[in-house]
Amino acid sequence: MSGADGPLILLCNDDGYHREGIQILFRRLRPLGRTVIVAPDRERSASSLALTLRQPLRLHRIKTDVWSTDGTPADGVYFALQKVLPRRPDLLISGMNPGPNLGQADVHYSGTVAGALQGTFCGIPSMAVSLLPDPSGRFHLEPAVRIVRRIAERILSKGLPEGVTLNINIPAPPLRGVRIARLGRKFYNPEVIEKKDPRGLAYYWIGTGTPTFEGGPDTDLWATDHKYLAITPLQADLTCGPAVRRASFQRLWKGILSD
Repeated sequence: MSGADGPLILLCNDDGYHREGIQILFRRLRPLGRTVIVAPDRERSASSLALTLRQPLRLHRIKTDVWSTDGTPADGVYFALQKVLPRRPDLLISGMNPGPNLGQADVHYSGTVAGALQGTFCGIPSMAVSLLPDPSGRFHLEPAVRIVRRIAERILSKGLPEGVTLNINIPAPPLRGVRIARLGRKFYNPEVIEKKDPRGLAYYWIGTGTPTFEGGPDTDLWATDHKYLAITPLQADLTCGPAVRRASFQRLWKGILSD
């Protein structure tokens, strides 16, 4: 799964090329092969798979193998493939994000997960990595990067099934083990905060509110809450298979084109 000159690894995130999580990956993964960062120049959290189509973008070389863009994580993957890298990378890692991306809602909103999904769309074995803090709020980067390196080595050696993206959430140490987990359900009750500018005109901030969680022992929410490394295989196909196969659902739409 590597070119003649060894593996090529692409790093992206939604927090900015300068953030500690992506920088420690850049340093620690370089012994595995050439490692290149193409990431936003500022925080682009919750940007999902947005592409910038109605305004021009900039691409800046920060230093050798580190590039920034004023676009989204998905934009950055396109820049990497079209303007930066000599060939398609053997692995894409998005993260490490300081904060979890757990459950269905997080995965759909997350720019971190979107960077990995964009890689999979482009035929690159890809994973998103997010960290959970300890009770004091500290993120343990060194133990996490050791785990990521082992996973990267495994993917570079064995590959991933076609169309599968890994969503990885790493709790603070010590860990009890590894769980292959489905997405749980994380409900947000978003709050819209209204303020006034100096001219008395209203402006608004969208907050996340206090989320609630729902998930059994087979979910990523349960796994991380019980100190397991959660690995969730994602696929781009959002089709609801049971609904497609359910005869009552199919009958519901009969006759809708009749005059």
